[in-house]
Formats: sequence, structure tokens, C-alpha cells
Amino acid sequence: MTYPKATVMAALILACSAVQGFQPIAPNNARMTVSTPSAFGLTPNDDHYRRQLPLTILFGKKAARKNKGGGGKGGGGKGGGGKGGGGKGQPRQEKQSVQDQRFDAATRQFMFTMVGLTKMLPDKSKNILKNINLSFYPGAKIGVVGLNGSGKSTLLKIMAGIDKEFDGTARPLPGASIGYLSQEPELEFETVQECVDDAVKSSQAVLDEYNEQSLKLADPNIDDEAMNAAMARMEKLNDQIEAGDLWDLDRVVSRAMDALRVPPGDAKTAVLSGGEKRRVALCRLLLSNHDMLLLDEPTNHLDAESIQWLEMFLAQFKGTVVCITHDRYFLENVAEWILELDRGEGIPHKGNYSSWLEAKNKRLAEEKKESTAAAKAVAAELEWIRSNPKAKGNKSKARLNRYDELLAAAAPQELRNAGQIYIPPGPRLGDKVVDIQNLRKSFDDRLLIDDLSFEMPKAGIVGVIGPNGAGKSTLIKMLLGKESADSGVIDIGDSVKIVSVGQERMDELQADKTVFDEISGGLEELELGTASILSRAYLSWFGFKGGQQQAMVGNLSGGERNRVQLAKILKAGGNFIILDEPSNDLDVEVLRALEEALLHFAGCAMVVSHDRYFLDRVATHILACEGDSKWFFFPGNYQEYEENRLQRLGQTSIKRITYAPLINA
Repeated sequence: MTYPKATVMAALILACSAVQGFQPIAPNNARMTVSTPSAFGLTPNDDHYRRQLPLTILFGKKAARKNKGGGGKGGGGKGGGGKGGGGKGQPRQEKQSVQDQRFDAATRQFMFTMVGLTKMLPDKSKNILKNINLSFYPGAKIGVVGLNGSGKSTLLKIMAGIDKEFDGTARPLPGASIGYLSQEPELEFETVQECVDDAVKSSQAVLDEYNEQSLKLADPNIDDEAMNAAMARMEKLNDQIEAGDLWDLDRVVSRAMDALRVPPGDAKTAVLSGGEKRRVALCRLLLSNHDMLLLDEPTNHLDAESIQWLEMFLAQFKGTVVCITHDRYFLENVAEWILELDRGEGIPHKGNYSSWLEAKNKRLAEEKKESTAAAKAVAAELEWIRSNPKAKGNKSKARLNRYDELLAAAAPQELRNAGQIYIPPGPRLGDKVVDIQNLRKSFDDRLLIDDLSFEMPKAGIVGVIGPNGAGKSTLIKMLLGKESADSGVIDIGDSVKIVSVGQERMDELQADKTVFDEISGGLEELELGTASILSRAYLSWFGFKGGQQQAMVGNLSGGERNRVQLAKILKAGGNFIILDEPSNDLDVEVLRALEEALLHFAGCAMVVSHDRYFLDRVATHILACEGDSKWFFFPGNYQEYEENRLQRLGQTSIKRITYAPLINA
């Protein structure tokens, strides 16, 4: 069972053409039912299946679909799971038992079914996933959230057929094609173009055969029988081409590569950065003809325009999507369901992110957790969501006149709750923080920054945005003294103490150390500003509690390692914090805590980020690269900047570096 190529191509074309006029997509076709075992076509008297099939949550909307033959690999127990890596299901070779046949018949309407899915840590000390019972209808769009280490990536690996060490059942629809994007994808081809072309090789083969048949007809020596055969074959091929909109294949591939900022086609995959590899892998995945997409943090290393393009593609995509992401606007605009993983259990919610946040706030209140740091952070974010756009911007800007108040309130002793991040203040800031005048910088014969001037406010939080390769990281390196400007002045105040967390933070951790030793250096107490704090209490503010503090760094998830590095660097106590893509790999809970920490931080910050939600909550100013080496400094958050940009430049004035138009002129 596969979707027509026209489905994928149409989604790509619609995404390309609609990105400028992007509007949030509200959930409109989600449905949840809670089924008893009999819903699977099983008799209530069958005690075996009553034990095997407890209440199962169904995601999405039921629709009539034609199914082809064949079967996905896998099944229950260890060694089960769907066939991974985006491969197509293969026909079963072994003879099925009557019980298996009944199970397949009962679950044939679902794109994927999990029954009693349980996954333990390798040392069997803890359940990562505990008795998960979920089924997905075709076309469902599910966003997966949960703390770092809660099993989100593990769930996707099981669904992709990569992780087979689990108990229970995890099966795709027989014959379904599943595509999977991992956090660290490997590219098996030598060049970028070879990787991307592999996604459309079957479509290209149809076009190539059509051309071959055309050449046969051009042969002056062709006989009538061969000519009739060639014409008949061309007619069939033409039907396939028209149905799949394949005449436009080259343009669709080119636009997808451009929209996702994929490196040049002749670039060698062996020398690509991790972010570049992810963009290539994502492009190949979206161009492939899959029925179900499993996406692990797909927005990492994408700029804002690429994220909007991806949102539009997934909104138009007719297949099923299960997506792990920290990008809350992405969850708001794409997800029709939210699946929260909490202490091994899967908690489903029908609706998008803001709807889920409302429900979570109520759930925490019912669990009598309204006094915890997590519950307070949820309530604060919910209050921000409910406020009107003007009030949202005013809340972050209010801190500009509260520097002395923030400094006086920066007493770490006041914090008592785990999960509440605290950023210790540095020395008191003087009147001057950073003053940049007429800055100009080129790199590899390309002008990145031309005549940039702005002054950093004392209590400001400046969000830096722009396309990949625009010069954002270069600007940070100049502030840190690691790069020199071609011309212009960067004047940093005498009282300024900079603390910087860069994108390369993961490489600086030692895998053979415990979380406690890596962050605290083995000290029982830490000096945070003017106070001494127990190291274990400090670690708990970043979500590391109890036995988690003795976990080896090398065994942590990507988001957990990110938290370790944040805790390790922020304890230094600066008054000017620079964060380069801090939201990558962090879960929503930690992001929320980081936002609250920045809003209460007694200092100023510069944050390079493509996370629009994050910038809307914390930014007092936006520094934006608007193309052609021109930068614009704006007082306000991301949403206010976007409104201002449209007023100044219109819909189509902004240009990305070497960025091709998404729609034909």
C-alpha cells in the first residue's frame, strides 16, 4: 500500500508555494476512541487476548483505504517492530498462526499498532516505556513531548524497526512504507545529489523509460509491430507520469533542496556537519513515497523559513506523521494530537500544543502539584499564551526598566524546587554593555555583515535570527574575540563578564564522568554569585535528581547532555550570556524553565535561535539578517518584528543567500 506520487509531489508544491502566506493550521480531523479488546475483532470470552489487548488509544480519523498485499516485518516481543529506515514491508514467508491472522485482520485499519509495549533500560533497572497501547489511523498528525530521557526517541526507533529489544507488540500496517529521521542520520552515498536522487529513483526510472521509448519511435527503421509496442508502452508510462506529476520532478527536487537549505549537490557527504547531514536526510525523506513519517527533532538546524516550509509540507501530507519536537509553534501549527510520555506511560491528548497545555495545567492541579516549579512554569506559559499579542511583547520588554529589581531578587536561596533553572548573576553592569558601530565582516570572499550598528540594552534579551550561513555565529565569535571585524568598532563595557554556550557544547563533555562530577567538578558546594549552594541542589534545578546525578554522561540522551552543558557553563556567573541555538535537543519542560530563568536573570543576553516561540517569550529586541548582508535591529519580540518587516519590506522583499524562488515568476 503506497500513496500515489502525486500525493507527495502535490504536498511539496503546495508547501513551496504557500510559505509566504503561511497561516497556523488548527486541528480539524482528529478523533479519539478508547476501544475494548472486541474492537480488534476479538471475542470478549477470549481470556488470552483480553490480557494481551488492554484499552488502546486510537489516534486520528478513520478513513476507507485500499490495502495492497504484503506484510510489514515484526510483531510482538523481542525481535518485533516494523521494518526500519523507511523500507517497505515485505510479504511474510512464515505461516501465520490463527491468532496472528486474527490480530492482523483486526488491526488492518490502523497505520501502526502497539499493544503492551514495554521497554527497559539495558540493566533492567527501570522501564523507559511501560505497557503502551496505541494505534494510529492513516493521516493522523501526532506531536510527541516529554522530558529528556523519557523514551521519545526510543519509541520512534521501535516504530522504525531499529530497536527490537522490547516486550509487547509493535506492528505497522502490512505493506506500509515507513520513513524515519534520526537525530544523527548517516548518509551512505558519496555526494549530496546522490542521496537526494535516491529518494526519487523509481520516479526517474519511469521518465527514463519514457524517453527510451520515444527514441525507439524516432528510429527510421522501426517496424510496425515494434512501433505499436512502443506507443502502447508510452501511453501507460504517460499515465503514470501524469498521475504522479512527474514532468515537474526536477523542479520539485530542486525546490525541496533549496527550501531546506541543503548543501550543493556536488558536496561530499563525508565532510558535512551534523546539521547539514540532517537537512540532506530530511530532504530525501520528504521526497520519498512513504505512508508514515517518524521525525526526531526535524526542526533542529533549520532556519525560520525552512521550518515554515516544513510545517506547510506536513500539513498537506496525506500520510501519518509522528514527530518529536521542542518547537512549540510547530506543534501548534501541525499537530492534531499530543502524546506526552511521562514516567513510562503514554498520555494522549486530542488537540494542538496550546490545547494540551490547558489540559496539562488542569491535570497538575488535580494531582495537587500546583506548588511545584514545573506547575508554576506551565501556569506562567499558559498565562502568556492567553494574553493578546501586544501584552505578550510588553511582558518581555518590561524587564528593560527593572535591572536593579532583578539584581536585588537574584538570591539563589529563594529557589527550592527541582527543575527550576537558576542563572547566577555576575558583577553589576555599568551603563555600557556592548556598542557596535559600522561593523563590516566578510568570510571566504562573501560579505556577511555590512554597516551594522546597535547598542545592547542593560537588561535586554536580543534574539538573533537569519538564514543558515548569514553570519550569526560569526557575529558571536567577534563578540568573544575569536574573529576580527574587517572594519567598524565593537566596544564592550569594562564591567561586562561574558558567559557563552555554543553549538559545539556536546563535544566538550567527558563521557566517562558522572553527571554530578561533570557539572560540579566533584565539589559538594558551588559558589553561585555571592552565595554557596549544595551541588546536588544545583543539579536538581536542571532536572537531575537522585540517582540521575550518578548516571554516566556517555549514556545520556542528546537533550540530557545539553542540560549538563548548560548547568556546567551557567554556574560561572556572567552578566552577559550568549546562547547559540540553546533550544536544540531540549525538551519542552526544560525550555520552559530556561525561558523563566532568562526572564528573571539579572543581566542581559544574546540568543541565536530559530525557535520562534522561544523568542516571542523572552526577546526584548530582535537582530535580524534581512539578506544582502543587511541587518536590522528592532525593539520587540519575534512576532512584532515580523509584523514590522512586512510593513517595511512586504511579503517578497526579504532574500536568503543564494535562495531560489519557491514559486515560479
